[in-house]
Amino acid sequence: MTMATREAAALVPGVSPAIYGEQDFRRIAALIHRETGIVLSDRKRMLAYSRLAPLVRRSGAQSFAAFLDGLEGAPSLLTEVIAALTTNHTYFHREPHHFDHFAREVRPDLVARALAGEPVRLWSAGCSSGEEVFTLMMVLLGSERAAGERIAASDVRALASDVSVNALAQARGATYPAKALEALPEALRRAWCEPAVIQAEPHLAIGAQLRALVRFRHLNLLGAWPMRRPFDVVFCRNVMIYFDAPTKERLVERLALSLAPGGLLYIGHSERVTGPATALLRPIGPTIYQRSAA
Repeated sequence: MTMATREAAALVPGVSPAIYGEQDFRRIAALIHRETGIVLSDRKRMLAYSRLAPLVRRSGAQSFAAFLDGLEGAPSLLTEVIAALTTNHTYFHREPHHFDHFAREVRPDLVARALAGEPVRLWSAGCSSGEEVFTLMMVLLGSERAAGERIAASDVRALASDVSVNALAQARGATYPAKALEALPEALRRAWCEPAVIQAEPHLAIGAQLRALVRFRHLNLLGAWPMRRPFDVVFCRNVMIYFDAPTKERLVERLALSLAPGGLLYIGHSERVTGPATALLRPIGPTIYQRSAA
């Protein structure tokens, strides 16, 4: 038994580390890579144990191997496994230079088009618990409530998708500890958030008018995409860092093809556009790319 496995066992009482071996981890890593493109390195062995052990215990399986065997033909359980193993780290106003660029360079045209009756479509791909898409929509509507309501009444919609059903449940709840929104400009918080109290702690809830503009959907970025209308803006940030190089290149090409001509793609600070997508996108700022007009 490795030290990492002994430490994991301490985190999850009731599931013996003796039922979790190297071969089990290899199967888990292969499964998550096949289903989501995420690469689990050996350093994640303890993490995989601690996150899956509660599911193993609940299932009644006598070992991890038996639990993994039972995933065949159990899509709902597989969804839970994926949710348990995916990382959902995000926060409001993350990488603010993206939102500054969006407000300065992109928003004026989108607002003009929306008020002229044209559809405007945005996508937060890998939305996690919703902080990114809600920040984006607050910036789009702006800090003046009356003006923002006119925009909200137009044909403006945002898709927010994630592979984790747990993260999507949090996002749909649209209520966060008040401290979590402190990074947002105060004027945006005042315009689009409402006070709430949960377990005697101050929270802020995203206002109903803004929430109505966002559609949360369970979506595996490696699978089929049902969307047909092209997007004006796509945020896919700090998602590709978990993928291997071929998966990254396939994904960024698909994201580029999902954009309308002239549309914008925002990616994470440590991510880059490589492969076939370089013929479709041109860099216009730090980790900001524009789809070619052709």
